[in-house]
Amino acid sequence: MSFFEKLETAIAHNQSLLVVGLDPNPEMMPFSEEIGDNSDVLIPRLWEWLNLIIEETSDLVCAYKPTLGFYQALGIKGLELLLKVLDAIPKTIPIILDAKHGDLNTSTVFARTIFEQWQVDAVTLTPYAGLDHVASFLVYPDKGVFILCHTSNPGATNLQEYPTADNPFYLQVVREAQTWGANEQIFLEVGTTKPEVINNIRNCATERIILLRSIWEQKHNFKQILTAGLTVEGNGLLIPVPQDLLSHPNIKQEINALREDINQIRTGVKKEELREQLWTPNLCFLEQHPHQNLILQLFDIGCILFGEYVQASGATFSYYIDLRPIISNPQLFHQVLQAYAEILETLTFDRIAGIPYGSLPTATGLSLLLHHPMIYPRKEVKAHGTRRPVEGTFHPGEKVVVVDDILITGKSAMEGAEKLKSVGLNVEDIVVFIDHEEGVKDKLKNNGYNAYSVLSISEITQTLYEAGRINEQQYHSLTEKH
Repeated sequence: MSFFEKLETAIAHNQSLLVVGLDPNPEMMPFSEEIGDNSDVLIPRLWEWLNLIIEETSDLVCAYKPTLGFYQALGIKGLELLLKVLDAIPKTIPIILDAKHGDLNTSTVFARTIFEQWQVDAVTLTPYAGLDHVASFLVYPDKGVFILCHTSNPGATNLQEYPTADNPFYLQVVREAQTWGANEQIFLEVGTTKPEVINNIRNCATERIILLRSIWEQKHNFKQILTAGLTVEGNGLLIPVPQDLLSHPNIKQEINALREDINQIRTGVKKEELREQLWTPNLCFLEQHPHQNLILQLFDIGCILFGEYVQASGATFSYYIDLRPIISNPQLFHQVLQAYAEILETLTFDRIAGIPYGSLPTATGLSLLLHHPMIYPRKEVKAHGTRRPVEGTFHPGEKVVVVDDILITGKSAMEGAEKLKSVGLNVEDIVVFIDHEEGVKDKLKNNGYNAYSVLSISEITQTLYEAGRINEQQYHSLTEKH
């Protein structure tokens, strides 16, 4: 059973999102003042305490999280204690080793040790060495990897919030980490007392499991943090048990009460999200853009961000468009499909082609909505299998409309169209959701393609400015380019 499967099973069986940190911290242990620094007494007492925690909580939690550093600080006896603790944990409860490992040179041997010898189920890593570091752990497909993307440490603010509050570095870590692996293998670790940070991360990573830490420093924010981070199903968070509860004489009773409080919040979030709600902009425009509500919703869920962003082309823009969160919002996704459909219904075509990978969900939705078959050009042609440049069934001579998400340089759309033409298909029309403008449609026209867009960046900018969603400086930084 993989880590993800074991975790999901434990959550369902124990009805819990709680994670217990099994840390041999003498300062947190009951009666620690009576023991002192005598290791001959300390190690056995730590074992008794940690084993008691496991026995009292194994039916109340979904995972255990020993912190490697605490055991290393105790020397060889500490590592022996760790192995003893790991062996005491029920096999049905997953183990997340809190290592914050970040050394590229030792990543392979470290992954082998913890996953093969110690048989832990998941590990926490720092992100700075990038995918080269994480890859050593991803070769174990049944294991989990948690990427630290935010910490509550005040000294980290200058790094995490750089360069701007609208485009903080911690969100770049979140975006990058999601490209390293699937939802079932790559997860996020977040330390914060601020609900808005969790909200930003959840909007950026709608489907990832988030391991929380350091949330108890301001207990009045507890409900807001959970509400911001839980998914529509009332899941998506792993919540740490406060350390002070682990030295409480009634551990089981206290943790069970916490579990029930969390489950009440989960139920409330689930009911609220599942209730069909009508989104309203709370604004009145004298001259309303036909897609005004669509633009405002895209901004409100984090699809339109402002700051300094480097695009795939290498150019730096003062905004960033990320349409991936749309697919997790059915009501909004339907609006987007309808907007595309208004254009497509004016065109003549036999098949719809989506450009990998961003527009494939949209092309699939349009295929179902308009009852036209879908195909797509491969982003890269494999050297094995059929080696087909275009996937799906088609007949040479058929007319295909290309669907893409954003038109910045037109390169991806034209490359896709050329692959379609290489197998005998006719391509004349390209339909996108957002046009970056700056003459890209004219460029496509010169190459033999008619380009259509639901929205332009100038329309988006004007609507957001009139709605008060962006300030005058942001407005002018965009309008000066168009």
